[in-house]
Amino acid sequence: QVRLVESGGGLVQAGGSLRVSCAASGRTFTYYAVGWFRQAPGKEREFVSVISWKGDITYYSDSVKGRFTISRDNAKNTVYLQMDTLKPEDTAVYYCARLLLRDWSLPLKYEADYWGQGTQVTVSS
Repeated sequence: QVRLVESGGGLVQAGGSLRVSCAASGRTFTYYAVGWFRQAPGKEREFVSVISWKGDITYYSDSVKGRFTISRDNAKNTVYLQMDTLKPEDTAVYYCARLLLRDWSLPLKYEADYWGQGTQVTVSS
């Protein structure tokens, strides 16, 4: 079993920054890709970003590209999402997930086998 716990969410003004973290325990995710997703009220959960297990491959959704940065520290079993220049439309619950990918060709095809409980990010205008 893998337990993922997100933290670092909160309330921030538009233009500000937050860093959310995803810490793994149990069997961890050292050799797995990890993704960040978000779900705003009344909307479907959407992909935000993904990072390979070595940290050498990253992808972002168009809506966050250039503003968000994903990274990981495998020694700490933690994946981070640095969010800069936040906008009110970034308001959502942010989830991390361990991902199973066949390859890294686009569009990415993945399955998530473990999810965290989510952390709320609210951006005020």
